[in-house]
Amino acid sequence: MTEEQLNHYKEIILAKRAELLKQLEHLKSIGLNTSVKDVSGEHSAYAFHMADQGTDAMEREQQYLFASREGNFLYHLDRALERIEKGEFGSCISCGKEINPERLEAVPHARLCIECKSREELTKK
Repeated sequence: MTEEQLNHYKEIILAKRAELLKQLEHLKSIGLNTSVKDVSGEHSAYAFHMADQGTDAMEREQQYLFASREGNFLYHLDRALERIEKGEFGSCISCGKEINPERLEAVPHARLCIECKSREELTKK
């Protein structure tokens, strides 16, 4: 892979990483650190008691799941940046073949070619 191609993928990955960090920060600021009491107000005992705690718990759980999934995505983006720095980016870590450029455009953090990824998915079932 040429230096120009590597720089192209690095820019894509860095842009995705920056957007992801912004989303995680937003999630943190709006919901992961609040409770029902925080949302309803310190002096609003009636609102606190009337708040739908089940809905609040479900929304918080969804936020945690989203944050966890996004954290996993961040991990994979960081590993892709490491592969770029090591000169290993664009090669399948399983078979060593070059990963199709169309696949890298769609999934720039891909570590497996489509054939190896398909085999991996089949073995998970």
